[in-house]
Amino acid sequence: MPVADLPLRDIHIPEAIGWWPPAIGWWLVLVLTLLFLGFLFWLYKRLTRKTALKTARKMLKALKNDSSLDDLAKITELSALLRRVAISTDARAQVAGLAGQNWLHYLDRSVKGAPFSEGVGRVFLDTHYQKPAPSELAIQEVFQLCEDWLKAQSKRKK
Repeated sequence: MPVADLPLRDIHIPEAIGWWPPAIGWWLVLVLTLLFLGFLFWLYKRLTRKTALKTARKMLKALKNDSSLDDLAKITELSALLRRVAISTDARAQVAGLAGQNWLHYLDRSVKGAPFSEGVGRVFLDTHYQKPAPSELAIQEVFQLCEDWLKAQSKRKK
């Protein structure tokens, strides 16, 4: 049979390769990218948490040794410092709106017992309404309680 008589079809080009489904390499790149971004987020949170606590300890020590402030001003500054640390280490929406007894209960969550709501920590609520300033011993106890609270924050897993 002559070649010209054979039923041959013309040369045809295969269809272009589609983009879906991607090759396994692209899936690996996607998974590794997501894992890397998750790791970076975790690392950022951890570093900012440690930095906030480290800075708070320095500020607490400076506040404790500051002789230019009276005891009422120290209590006010100490309360603001605790709130800044709490906002830095926990969800802002959870902490920022707390006031009064709810704020003291929040602070009690990290330490043993209830030293803020039932103990020496009540000074944060009562000091503004008392004429005599708290005694020097009470101020020292409050500073010690705040140091203990900061230590508890660094031990707490986030």
